[in-house]
Amino acid sequence: MKAIEVKVYDNDLEKAMRILKKKVQNDGLFKRLKLKKSYEKPSEHKRRKQREALRRQRIAAVRSRYRR
Repeated sequence: MKAIEVKVYDNDLEKAMRILKKKVQNDGLFKRLKLKKSYEKPSEHKRRKQREALRRQRIAAVRSRYRR
């Protein structure tokens, strides 16, 4: 688990909070907390993992098209 760190410049707390929120969202922390809140059946877990893998593959395919 890596630490999330945000530096505050010129006492601009609102900007630092926006940056922190974006970093936490990109890290997937909220998603992990939501999943841990309730029990997930093994079949649902398997289905969710498959959906996530397909999503990652689609994103990678789109990115590879633009890199050429």
